[in-house]
Formats: sequence, C-alpha cells, structure tokens
Amino acid sequence: MTAEPSSTTTSADWGKANFGDIYDCPDPRPYFATLRPLGYQIPHHGQAAFRALTEALRRLRPDRTPPAVVDLCCSYGINAALLNHRVTLAELYTRYATPRIAALSARQLAAEDRAFFTARRTPEAVSVTGIDAAAHAAGYAREAGLLDDAFAENLEVTGPSPALRDALADTDLITVTGGIGYVRTRTFARLLDCVAAPPWVAAFVLRTVPYEPIAELLAGSGLVTEKLTGRTFRQRRFADDAERQAAFDALAATGLPTADKEEDGYYHADLYLSRPAADIAALPLARLL
Repeated sequence: MTAEPSSTTTSADWGKANFGDIYDCPDPRPYFATLRPLGYQIPHHGQAAFRALTEALRRLRPDRTPPAVVDLCCSYGINAALLNHRVTLAELYTRYATPRIAALSARQLAAEDRAFFTARRTPEAVSVTGIDAAAHAAGYAREAGLLDDAFAENLEVTGPSPALRDALADTDLITVTGGIGYVRTRTFARLLDCVAAPPWVAAFVLRTVPYEPIAELLAGSGLVTEKLTGRTFRQRRFADDAERQAAFDALAATGLPTADKEEDGYYHADLYLSRPAADIAALPLARLL
C-alpha cells in the first residue's frame, strides 16, 4: 500500500507496471533511483496543493492550529518532506544520487536526513502521521524525522490498531498522491470510523482508476467531492508499451480521451477534494486552488 507499487511486471488488476520491490527498502535510495528516469513527479504537484489546503484549514479552523495531516500510502515520507520543508522533489532526486549519499549505510542516511530536513523545516510545518503497509519505508520516514508518527498497517486487510485509532481521532486532512487503486473503499471506511469529525480528503487519482466508489463512501459522512477542472497532473512516464496500451484501453472503456493527456507518454491524474458543504461555501475550490 505505497505511493505506487524494480521489475516492470504488469499488474493483473489494472495494467500498471509493478515496482513493488522499491517500496519497502531500508531507505529511499532505490525508490528515487528507479523513478527518476520515469519522470515520477506527482509529489511535486502535491506539494503546492497540500500547502494551499493546510493554509486554508488554518484560516477556517484557527482553534486547530497546526492542522493534523494523515498521509495515506506515505512510503518514505516524501509528501511530508515536501509539505513541511524548504526543498523540492528535484532536489531530493539529486541528493539521493550523489556519491557521498550512496556510500552511507541506511542508518547513517537516516541521521543525515534528519539533520538535512531539520535545517529546512518551515515555520508553517504541520503534524503529519503516515500510514503504509511497507514497514521499512514508514519506519525510515519516522526515523528521519519526516513523520510525527508512522503506522505500518494495511487497512485493506485489517482494521486499525488501537494506537492508530487514537492517532487518527483529530485528523483535519487526509492526503494521498498515488495509492488510489491499491487502497479502496474499505480503507477509507476504516479511516472515517476513527475520526471525531470528517476530515478533508485530497487525492491525486490516475485517470485510469475510478474514484466514484470512494467519493460515494465519503458522501455518507457528509463530505462533498469536487474535481479540480481545467487541468490534469502528470504522474510518470509509462514504463513500457504494454503499460501504455493497458492505460489507453482503460481510458477508452470509460470514454475518456487521451489527446493532450496520456498521448504525451505520461500517466495523468485528477485532483479530487472532499469537504463538508459549509467549508465549500466558505472557500470555493476555484479560489482555494
């Protein structure tokens, strides 16, 4: 349950190449080394969106500052790194490819990362709890200081632990940049069962993956889901022709055109935001993002 599941074996579920072997390593170097050539960039798009959302939550709920964020499918804490620190995704790709960093042990790298990110932490930093089935990845993010807490739990399979339930109680925002399709309604139902009040949910969702079942589930808790119109967001290049064809077949089946989108050789994602109706009225999506 990571940002994107190094082989390029195609997933039987929905045609994506399987990168599962980079998502539960002792540190994030294989992740960056594998995804950099594919132009993996969705966390970059998430950085701007999630910062805007947390700032909006500060304004709407001044009594709950800083907002409490839960990053679903958190992997190595990349979203938290970009949300709370003066750093870009491009800089992280460069950092983890340098010879000096390559020579470090995983434990040494975690210590280096903790110092690196501490020096770049912004005054607007928010609390981030991470959830991911990959124990090594989530543990690394916590050890490197990117996550305030991390839980290696697969909510598609089992219910949340008592500790996770407690950590989720006051959640203001749930973020996910690549996990929809690997996590489904069961995960979101279990998340919503833990919170005191329905949080905002911001999800970047590949256009090949239906989001309607999750939006319908969220509606049952009083959350209205909007899709940002007028643009999509590149995720990464297709790993091979088979993956490209599977994506085009999936899009054709739902009547979605690929012109000016996937025809550029990249997966494209939509951004969905689910909020209570009162929050939408107070701050329309077009003004928020």
